[in-house]
Amino acid sequence: MPNRYWPPTARLKVLGVTEPAQKCLLSLGHGYSARALAQRLAPEGWQIVGTTRSEAKLSAPHAEMHLWPGTDLTPLIARASHILLNAGPNVEGDPFLPQIGSNLAQNPPKWLGYLSTTGVYGDHAGAWVSEATPVAPSTRRGALRTKAETAWQALAAAHSLPLHIFRLAGIYGPGRGPFSKVRNGTARRIIKPGQVFSRIHVDDIAQVLHASMMAPDPGAIYNLCDDDPAPPQDVIAHAASLLNMPVPPEIPFEQADLSPMARSFYAESKRVSNERIKRDLGIKLLYPSYRDGLAALLAEEQG
Repeated sequence: MPNRYWPPTARLKVLGVTEPAQKCLLSLGHGYSARALAQRLAPEGWQIVGTTRSEAKLSAPHAEMHLWPGTDLTPLIARASHILLNAGPNVEGDPFLPQIGSNLAQNPPKWLGYLSTTGVYGDHAGAWVSEATPVAPSTRRGALRTKAETAWQALAAAHSLPLHIFRLAGIYGPGRGPFSKVRNGTARRIIKPGQVFSRIHVDDIAQVLHASMMAPDPGAIYNLCDDDPAPPQDVIAHAASLLNMPVPPEIPFEQADLSPMARSFYAESKRVSNERIKRDLGIKLLYPSYRDGLAALLAEEQG
């Protein structure tokens, strides 16, 4: 895949930042986005250490994996030059924070990243939001992320930790796209007037995280999304068109049989600005629109 953003060394020279002498990423909760980051870092000689709750996921490409809970994280934190926090919060907050807070204070990394969600902004009836927009979550999921963000920010302020918060829009990429549902006939074009979502390809998440790791800006918050917020039914229609299959019929939102989780996604409508990642990190998106991303996914499937 072509690298269409500034090479890290070039950006470092412009920003006057020296490259870390040690390259070890500790990925706490090594999930989908973190695996894409690991794939990007491995060719540059990075050590990747990850944790998982599942024994079935102890084998991961490019990563030395550990089961957690069950592993002492202290030596892993001591090894890490950079730490990425990926775990979803529960009602008690981020599961890692009470376990590693004191260790981080004693062994602060050069970079600390927390993966959050644009759901912290709540519903804006299709209007634009940026990092300057006050958080106002309207779903349980968004409220939990807001609570976790606040807790990490408090810890970072108390111990001068280099925390960076990344608010991710809807994630898609290899293995996470609409093609399988279109092919098996389960894709639905649910119509809610005025509904619009922002999205981000997982490879663009990886390149933003990589860029931030190479040019830390403690306290920074970044929205991660593409240039093309769009109604969800348009994405399904485009996927069907790429597959040369019939476009699924429209279903009014009021008539759709949705799970509580799926229905919660329709509780918020907003367009998310990505200007900061472009301005501050020099990002040029690999996939500026879902059209670019879906075309690439299909090409990859077809070999």
